[in-house]
Amino acid sequence: MTLPWLEETDYSFPPVDTALEDPNGLLAVGGDLSVARLIVAYRQGIFPWYEEGGPLLWWSPNPRSVLIPEQFRISRSLRKKLNSQRFTVTCNQAFEVVVEACSDTRAYTSSTWITPYMQRAYCRLHEMGYAHSIEVWEDKQLVGGLYGVSMGRIFFGESMFHRVTDASKVAFAYLSRLLDLAGFPIIDCQVENPHLNSLGAIDMERQEFLDLVTLYTAKPAPHNLWKPRKLRLAAVSTSTAATSSTSISTTSSTSKPSE
Repeated sequence: MTLPWLEETDYSFPPVDTALEDPNGLLAVGGDLSVARLIVAYRQGIFPWYEEGGPLLWWSPNPRSVLIPEQFRISRSLRKKLNSQRFTVTCNQAFEVVVEACSDTRAYTSSTWITPYMQRAYCRLHEMGYAHSIEVWEDKQLVGGLYGVSMGRIFFGESMFHRVTDASKVAFAYLSRLLDLAGFPIIDCQVENPHLNSLGAIDMERQEFLDLVTLYTAKPAPHNLWKPRKLRLAAVSTSTAATSSTSISTTSSTSKPSE
């Protein structure tokens, strides 16, 4: 099968049900990473993923890996870290640094899919209010975090990193609770892997995923959801975040954390 080639002047994509089964979800080649194209892609459940030096590839796998925010799994060791107040967690205070760190974590391979072109594209999405980050700090040092794209009430996860044990899981726990409280039905995890499964990710048929994307990208997120600020998670007393004793409160902040 010959994959469709996307022209830089045409932002349309082929129907996702024409994506390949092997490799799973490969839909099209070419185009660019302009803000306009990325917005169109995410609203159709399509994302870019390619290696530096190779062509730009677009994907819509079936099934799709997703995590229901209220079903994020918190292990006993992670619960202790969340309750220890060891970390300070913030929202949208170091987006570019998080993206760079996510790229650096793949330095042990011969290539990375978070290319400089990809980094610039998502920083532009951040400037336009579509891409967001959660940061985890220890002693004023950034030790973990994640970033992704938010359209309405769907969050499309892109990547996460850690420099100390469980710091990325802490970021994911905060994100999950934040989005649960904001009425987000799922977090898109794109492709299944054992690590995400251990945190509660499940497989969802592509059409069911796309139906949720269509419905919830049309629902505006709560006002100021992504305002740069410090996040606080109340004590976690059970094995999951979906309990009445777990909540997030926030304090406004525009600078790096001081604690």
